[in-house]
Amino acid sequence: MSEAQFYTFFTGGLGLLIAAALMIAWQLWRLRDEERDGAISALDGVSHEMRINLQRMVNEVAQIVDTQEAGPDVLLPVQHPQLDGVNASLIRTNRNAIAVIGATYQELEARKMALRAYLAQKRDLTPALDDAMDATINGIATLYMWEEHAGVRPSEAGMVRSWHVRDWMKAHGFSAHSFPGMHLRDEVVERLRQYGLHLTPRPLTHTAHEYYSMRYDRQADPHAPFWKRKPKTEEVMAVVGVDEASEYIDEEFEDTYEAAPEMAESGDMDAALAEIEAMDEDLPDEDEAYAEDDAEAGRLPN
Repeated sequence: MSEAQFYTFFTGGLGLLIAAALMIAWQLWRLRDEERDGAISALDGVSHEMRINLQRMVNEVAQIVDTQEAGPDVLLPVQHPQLDGVNASLIRTNRNAIAVIGATYQELEARKMALRAYLAQKRDLTPALDDAMDATINGIATLYMWEEHAGVRPSEAGMVRSWHVRDWMKAHGFSAHSFPGMHLRDEVVERLRQYGLHLTPRPLTHTAHEYYSMRYDRQADPHAPFWKRKPKTEEVMAVVGVDEASEYIDEEFEDTYEAAPEMAESGDMDAALAEIEAMDEDLPDEDEAYAEDDAEAGRLPN
């Protein structure tokens, strides 16, 4: 084999090796994409499956409430093959959230079994219905955390607007009046808040008077209920009582006391007395006045 033939053979073999490596890499990349798409589809299937089961649970409970003579066959068994397939596979996902979904299914099935027993025995359905509604609310809250926050713990989801939860329920067909005597969307929001999800706006805990008193009262105790002031000690109350009594007496005295008229100066007094005496000298005596009156009374006209 000549040197030219050797280089030709070497170049061709190297090219075939590179082509085979590229083909293998492309196949592996394709398999990886297919596995990722399959995992996404499987997880979406878990959401869809749980949503269908919850909607069926809501409809069954509403049917039992509306139809008093419903039988145990109204309640269908809870099936979740998609969740079982995810548990059996090696899909990389939040396994804690998958476990929570499985526990939610167990609770739903237990509530359905209790309802079947109550319906078969013709007993009062009130406690069983309350438990079934409570389990459904838990399931909707779990489904929301799974779809919108990838199943993380509620305390780790951050700040969430409550209207976002309500819009999500509306988009998934969960009516606010699905259960009698209950606002379903409000109940789900409050359940998520109880689980630790930071929902805004927060519910009001103070009246306007209590809120502004809390903010502007400089002597308030921040550890007291509604930031009320600290209770005063007996010594302080005694001193305050004495001060208030003295202030009250001073005010009463000022209201009732009238100042005496100011006395004129001595010079003004002497001038006033001299003027009065001069006026008295100009006036006739009482005897002369009476005499003139009598004379005029006996005089005859001209």
